[in-house]
Amino acid sequence: MTGSEVPLTSPTFRLAYVPGVIPAKWVRIWHERLPDIPLTLTGVAAADAAGTLRAGDADAAFVRLPVDRTDLSAIPLYTETTVVLVPKDHLVAAVEEVSAADLADDIVLHPLDDTLGWDGPLPGRPAKERPATTADAVELVAAGVGLLVVPQSLARLHHRKDLTYRPVSDVPESRVALSWPEEATTDLVEEFIGIVRGRTVNSSRGRRTAPAQEKPAPKARSRATPQRAAGKSTANKAGGKAGGKAGKNPRGNARGGGSGGGAKSGRRGKPGRRS
Repeated sequence: MTGSEVPLTSPTFRLAYVPGVIPAKWVRIWHERLPDIPLTLTGVAAADAAGTLRAGDADAAFVRLPVDRTDLSAIPLYTETTVVLVPKDHLVAAVEEVSAADLADDIVLHPLDDTLGWDGPLPGRPAKERPATTADAVELVAAGVGLLVVPQSLARLHHRKDLTYRPVSDVPESRVALSWPEEATTDLVEEFIGIVRGRTVNSSRGRRTAPAQEKPAPKARSRATPQRAAGKSTANKAGGKAGGKAGKNPRGNARGGGSGGGAKSGRRGKPGRRS
């Protein structure tokens, strides 16, 4: 079934995504399968993603867990590595990985839009004020004010030549999920879920397809085969008998100048013994 055969519930499919998520590969597959249905992208802050779905401003969204699943459905997709963002001349830049304890003597910034969901104490020493956004915190790291612990995708998003990052163990990790309003699971939403989950274009999950025609029973084919084989065997036997009869010629001409004909001719020409 092609994309144009999917029942339309909206003239376009509206997809929201939070910072750090790159939906390019899924959008590309959408355009390949459903070229007649436009997909619009909207970037939203992580804290605003759920509200965007509830307000009906997006059909689905890539969000960071947790989300309130009272009225929203969510499919976890992957978990990100947590890293610490530091200046390139910082001691952390000389190692491959650090633990939360290794940051105890550093000021670690905690922006208001933090997405890691800390359950316990934060690593390092707290700053006097919390930056408003992750982008603001990155500027403070570059100024040498402190360090920043974030999902790896956000460290890449705010890449700077004077900064680098290293993985941090013993800290929360960020999980990314696809979410949508539970009561608005449209055909287009199902189509996008299939794309994200890697279903092939021929998958019938979430689609209305005509029932497949029944195939002939294997036993019916197996019964027909011996009959055809028996017919061939009978024909071969009949041909063999006919060939055998045709070879018996009273005059001996059918076999040509064979050894049998030559032997008989020699006996008739042999002179009899004298008495």
